Amino acid sequence: MPENLFLGVGSDEAIDALLRSFCVPGRDKILVCPPTYGMYTVSAHTNDVSLVSIPLLPAPTFGPDVPALSAALAADPTIKILYLCSPGNPTGSLIPPADIIGLLNHKTYNGIIVVDEAYIDFAPPSSSAAPLVTAYPNLVVLQTLSKAFGLAGVRLGAAFAAKEVAGLMNALKAPYNISTPTSILASAALSKEGIAEMESSRAQIVKQRERLVAALPSIKGVGRLRGGEAANFLLFEILNQKGEPDNKVAKGVYEKLAVGRGVVVRFRGTEFGCLGCLRVTVGTEEEVSRFLSEIGKVVEEVWGEVGA
Repeated sequence: MPENLFLGVGSDEAIDALLRSFCVPGRDKILVCPPTYGMYTVSAHTNDVSLVSIPLLPAPTFGPDVPALSAALAADPTIKILYLCSPGNPTGSLIPPADIIGLLNHKTYNGIIVVDEAYIDFAPPSSSAAPLVTAYPNLVVLQTLSKAFGLAGVRLGAAFAAKEVAGLMNALKAPYNISTPTSILASAALSKEGIAEMESSRAQIVKQRERLVAALPSIKGVGRLRGGEAANFLLFEILNQKGEPDNKVAKGVYEKLAVGRGVVVRFRGTEFGCLGCLRVTVGTEEEVSRFLSEIGKVVEEVWGEVGA
């Protein structure tokens, strides 16, 4: 329903609007679960809001540590927002619905739980928590046109929330900041034809994702898949010659792929639980073929250079 909707200049505006709606600068806190999307921290710093971090459970599940989260929410009334990412970025893991509902039913926590679903269109059907917003006034679900719809440059994100929460966020919003071109492109993307085009593109991405999951572990120097398979990217270990995940090797592979081959992946080895990991976005069939043909050769080149 319209009264449950906030539209912003990307999901980042919704992240910021929630902080301005529910947190008092210099006093309140948000709770994040690394490894996760970095904008929660950026917005907190911008708004003079402190951070509490409780890491996700170890790979490969990368699920929320529900007992630790529940204890933190009970112990500190200045925590006003819990940000969860599902599918996770950079993990690609979905949060089980039971975990979300359990946190929503917390007996003493009086704040907001945000589920960021930027990559939800790549997950199995019915994975979204959005239908829960009418039953739980303390839930906000974020989505965007930037990922599956390929419209990152349009800058349009949405928050689904109880009407009171959506109303508060909309009251803080700058007037007229969704442009006419953005509105036209968003309407086209969400038309019957636009949805069909997105679903066709998604099917190809899922096919290539499955191909990467099957092929990468057999390539020398590539280790385990460390996250889930619910996004348009995968989190894989890069190994040294001893067969151990290695940040020096992974960063060298990342740099060599980008500079020498024009293949751009993301180095994520410095994030919690991601030692030696690269985040590999799923491309077209041709792009995936090129990546698979290059990755093993580049790993061996880096081994020779760093002596790992």
